[in-house]
Amino acid sequence: MKLWTVLLLSVLGMMGLTTPSFAQRGGHGASVDGDSPMTVRSSGSGTLGGNYTGFRYGVVKVVDKDEIILTKTDAGVDETFKFNKKTKFIHDGKPSSLDSLKVGDKVWVDAAEDKKTGDSTARKVVSGAFLM
Repeated sequence: MKLWTVLLLSVLGMMGLTTPSFAQRGGHGASVDGDSPMTVRSSGSGTLGGNYTGFRYGVVKVVDKDEIILTKTDAGVDETFKFNKKTKFIHDGKPSSLDSLKVGDKVWVDAAEDKKTGDSTARKVVSGAFLM
């Protein structure tokens, strides 16, 4: 009976982690345009994940004027994104600024990889209550 309970809980747990609106891992080392470990995939049903296809998700660990470091990412490693003058910030669905980001915020980042340096540069950083 214990084995049956363990198996049932395992299956139910896995089912909860594989719904289309949850972020899923892609191939290792792929570009942000394709199957990066942070790429969000969706069935296109209009869920939160569908709105942020290609974005990377994480929790702000460090934020300063030049970069943001995310923790608790889908890949399980901290990830750094540089800012440039073109980086856009969205908070609660409205244009915002870097000042709106705080440590502990849950964010989605649209990033591009610099082919020369390998650095990830944030094109757009989305945060706010509507993401919860």
